[in-house]
Amino acid sequence: MKHIFKEGKNLQGPTLLLLHGTGGTESDLLPLAEIIDPAANVLSVRGNILENGMPRFFRRLAEGVFDEADLIYRTKELHEFLDEAAVEYQFDRNYVIAIGYSNGANIAASLLFHYQDAMSAAILHHPMVPRRGIELPDLASIKIFLAAGHNDPLCTEQETIDLEQILTDNGAEVDIHWEYNGHQLSRTEVEAARDWYRKKIN
Repeated sequence: MKHIFKEGKNLQGPTLLLLHGTGGTESDLLPLAEIIDPAANVLSVRGNILENGMPRFFRRLAEGVFDEADLIYRTKELHEFLDEAAVEYQFDRNYVIAIGYSNGANIAASLLFHYQDAMSAAILHHPMVPRRGIELPDLASIKIFLAAGHNDPLCTEQETIDLEQILTDNGAEVDIHWEYNGHQLSRTEVEAARDWYRKKIN
């Protein structure tokens, strides 16, 4: 997978996995990493799917309707890539913290839904529930920050509440930050994520 890796102050410290939204690239979320933890390692990945020329992490059938078979396949692809990248770059595979926005947040959530110990924590900006009615791994050691919009037209309040419920039912520690900025990735929610990270992670 096309990506950028930036070594931080300590390869055994946290590695921030950056996952862009639809139409983004592996460069898009690099400023977020600087805000959240400028000392961390960074692995920023570009999605392998193109939708009308725009990179994504998995296909969708319509707005808000995921291609579930492709989601499962691409989640496995990303999980295997993380394992390989940890060997190549020598970072601690057990200390990966995902930071995703929209489509990137959805693939990060899918990693949590499908794989035990896929990451140690996650900051998810405007994610949806990736799949419903499946058995999740034990998420007891996972801390998750959700940024959501009361007026988000793509990811409703109920979608966020449902995701929180599923994650907490499987043991995760979840905090939600609400705003009124629609589906956009706002500076204030990034700063809220930074404050959460400093309190809960670093």
